[in-house]
Amino acid sequence: MDTDGIEYEPRSVKDTVSDMKDTSELMVDLAYSAVLYENHEIAKEVFDLEERMNVLRYHAHISLMLAARNPREAEQLVGIFQVVGAAEKIANAADDIATVLTQNVGLPDELRSALPEANEVVFRAKVDEESEMGGKTLGEINLEANTGVHVFAIRRDTEWVFAPDKDTQVLRGDVLFGEGPETGIRKAYERATRREWEQEGAVSSDIEDLDRAVTAVVEMKNISELAVGLAYSATLLESEDIAAEVQALESKTDSLKQDLEEWVLESAARVDDPTELRGLIHLAISSEVIADAALEMADAVMRDIDLHPVLAEAIRESNEVIATVDVDDESELDGHTLGEMLVESETGMYVMAIHREDGWVYSPDEDTTVYGGDTLIARGPEAGKERLKEMATSR
Repeated sequence: MDTDGIEYEPRSVKDTVSDMKDTSELMVDLAYSAVLYENHEIAKEVFDLEERMNVLRYHAHISLMLAARNPREAEQLVGIFQVVGAAEKIANAADDIATVLTQNVGLPDELRSALPEANEVVFRAKVDEESEMGGKTLGEINLEANTGVHVFAIRRDTEWVFAPDKDTQVLRGDVLFGEGPETGIRKAYERATRREWEQEGAVSSDIEDLDRAVTAVVEMKNISELAVGLAYSATLLESEDIAAEVQALESKTDSLKQDLEEWVLESAARVDDPTELRGLIHLAISSEVIADAALEMADAVMRDIDLHPVLAEAIRESNEVIATVDVDDESELDGHTLGEMLVESETGMYVMAIHREDGWVYSPDEDTTVYGGDTLIARGPEAGKERLKEMATSR
């Protein structure tokens, strides 16, 4: 069967949903980075991934329609349809974000100079035919220890390796995607490409209060990404508490969007060309769509829909797993900051949130202290989950 150039191939629902999860999350990471750091090569990768999502969506819909053998199973599959639909909306929003850069929708040239000092920058690097990285594993290259850079995906022709680990071999011609401090990015990029890292310089800003707008954009980015991660966690654990937090984050995104719209309207009269502010509105709308899609996933949990077991398996077995880890008293982590314990570089797991007593710490950074009794919600490779559990368990 061939529809719009897509040929159907039998594929399990679990594998398809896992791929949609990984692909849509990667698209969001890359899209924001492309716009905030004016990188057209990364934007093109987002558009290519959108084509991949179209194929995955087609396979998912057919597989789900073929899967239900009775009304009971059909009811359980409703939750999977919601997750598939939400992943598609997330991917479309990421595509729209990247379009802001490539179609010159309008962004202030001073945008990057007003960005808060970023802890991490995303980069794209094609491994040169003569690079010393070629043929070595990531463990042998040891980028994290030497530069602080974490490679989170590799494109090999048209195939993708999500959440590669230390045993993943890097081949000449591979395209690496990673994140880390700008000084480390510079070193990693030069090792891979054998060329100097070229980053756009900052432009001084004459736009009054631009940092207010940029802060809103960055906060919407962080909150919408966190909402997606928590939504998958809520679905995996069937946790109404986590689902309620997703709802709260979605409301926060709405407030930030409104604040940004007000700023654009106020500023339009004070700039020479008001059209250069249009891109900020586009970013706000796309961020809101991502948060709305996360809430759509969480809605299945809040409405107590009986979820099909394959959905939890798909999330659990995706290349970037989501884990909840309880921190014991007197464990390695107890009383130490995430930075002191090098949690991300040691485990490859990114801690999205910390549940502490009756509250939450969202988007913790390297200065956030972890205590016994905390519950960490993190995402990353399967092997990293086990290492994180070791660090959180008292001996």
